[in-house]
Amino acid sequence: MTKTKKEKVSADGEEVAAADGNEKSYHELIANVNPIAQPLASKKLSKKLYKCVKKAAKVKNIRRGVKEVQKFINKGEKGIVVLAGDTLPIDVYCHLPVMCEDRNLPYAYIPSKGDLGSSAGSKRPTCVILIKPHQDYQDAYDECVEEVSSLPKPL
Repeated sequence: MTKTKKEKVSADGEEVAAADGNEKSYHELIANVNPIAQPLASKKLSKKLYKCVKKAAKVKNIRRGVKEVQKFINKGEKGIVVLAGDTLPIDVYCHLPVMCEDRNLPYAYIPSKGDLGSSAGSKRPTCVILIKPHQDYQDAYDECVEEVSSLPKPL
């Protein structure tokens, strides 16, 4: 999900991604996802969620981390819960989807906790983020809520 630099090969005219080692495509990230990561956001929805997290982080309108997100869900705060699908052990945050369903909060899994942390403006990976609504990014927020709510819930 991170941007990759492209270099043109003059002989073939094909574009080849630069071999940085830490840059992975969406399909490579999906290979490391937990079995409980349902509903998993598509590539397009993941990008929208990353952008929404970035906008929310600018106005300091996010909750970051399992402990903080759990505390504010229990207090009744509304928003979108974004969970990272590659978090191990899964016992760390496997109770959060149940809490979200009990309180009718939309939630979705994305493939990478590293990308989630960097979109929130942190150097550390983050496994859970709660995006709260705000006027500055209301259009992007509403679009994300609509798409996350339409994802099929696990049985």
